[in-house]
Amino acid sequence: MGKGQELWKKAKKLIPGGSQLLSKRSEMFLPDQWPSYYSRAKGINIWDLDGNKYADMTTMGVGACILGYADDDVDAAVKKRIDNGSMATLNCPEEVELAEKLLSLNKWAGMVRFARTGGESMAVAVRIARGHSRKSKIIFCGYHGWHDWYLATNLGDASGLNDHLLSGLEPRGVPKHLAGSSIPFHYNKIAELERIVEKDKDIGAIVMEVQRNKKPEGGFLQKVRKIADEVGAPLIFDEITSGFRMNLGGVYQLHGVEPDIAVFGKALGNGYPCGAIVGRREVMDVAQVSFISSTFWTEGVGTAAALATLGKMEQKNVPAHLIRIGKKAGEAWEKAAKENGLDIHVDFDFPPLMHFDFNYPDKQAIATLFTQEMLGKGYLASRAFYVSYSHNEDDIEKYGEAVGEVFGTIKKAIGGKSVEKMLKGPVAHSGFQRLT
Repeated sequence: MGKGQELWKKAKKLIPGGSQLLSKRSEMFLPDQWPSYYSRAKGINIWDLDGNKYADMTTMGVGACILGYADDDVDAAVKKRIDNGSMATLNCPEEVELAEKLLSLNKWAGMVRFARTGGESMAVAVRIARGHSRKSKIIFCGYHGWHDWYLATNLGDASGLNDHLLSGLEPRGVPKHLAGSSIPFHYNKIAELERIVEKDKDIGAIVMEVQRNKKPEGGFLQKVRKIADEVGAPLIFDEITSGFRMNLGGVYQLHGVEPDIAVFGKALGNGYPCGAIVGRREVMDVAQVSFISSTFWTEGVGTAAALATLGKMEQKNVPAHLIRIGKKAGEAWEKAAKENGLDIHVDFDFPPLMHFDFNYPDKQAIATLFTQEMLGKGYLASRAFYVSYSHNEDDIEKYGEAVGEVFGTIKKAIGGKSVEKMLKGPVAHSGFQRLT
């Protein structure tokens, strides 16, 4: 074991779950083998605690580093703010400039509030929406964080969230009286939403991810917008993951539907914490009535980073780059699979957030083997690839060659029924599981 694996073993004894983020658990990638910790990161490269260098062809900081690790321009803006003080009794002026910038990108909106994480940003948005509608229940579609309003779904149905990114989430600690307060519906299935609103009139908000892996079909978003208007519930678009990747703003703009609130995060600060709740003036003004306040929402690093990140994304047309590189990665997967007679499915609907899957019964074990073999070739890799501005065509070409070699190994393992025998550790987790 290397230093990272040893430290991870120690962490699991000291920190519940080992890490603050489920998506960074070693067991989600490669149990007993994942490097787990980094000493340095730059561009697309990460160095572990033993000095080994890896090219990150997986989630780039779980989608946070849209420009690449330690971007010089963003870091310079942050260092300037730090030198001038990141926190004081007075407010940092950057938050006013950032609010103006976000409103210029979302012209239907009138006001902005800031937070620092995605989950709390969604909690703020839901509080504001409920305050505006004066109704309680939330209808949602997609993944929206860890707060009570969301996990309450699993109080009435233990599998309620299974189709919304993560399965096996137990609502332990969520007040039982919240059962029935959050109701899920599936993407592109408007009839489900129609049935919910027919039965229940206490709809405080409709919350949804605009797009993740699938495109909206049959006027889906337009129909959701119409229903929200009819029941008097603010429509909240969660753009925490999707925002700024397909265009400079929310992906909703590509579909011609405007929400009442749009929530941004992850890529907004290129790794520095910053979340934004952007909404119509008459809806957002509720934040002055309901108590929504936090000391560290006023620190200056997050807003300084966001301004620099937005500026560079605009100057370099970053979304176009992400789309181009993402498509090339998908093509590389397909080419490697075809050459090796491997059956896979590639999602091309959202190129900056590429995914593929193995079309085999034991696909989780196969995916673990893929990660294991790619790690041996110097890549952090999984079935997901979140593109950054630092990834280029040459990176994809080299990555594609490595994928081709590993797909060849996998094909032989499948043919010989030896996939799990080739694993040097357990199969990776696919949902929420206890570590001990």
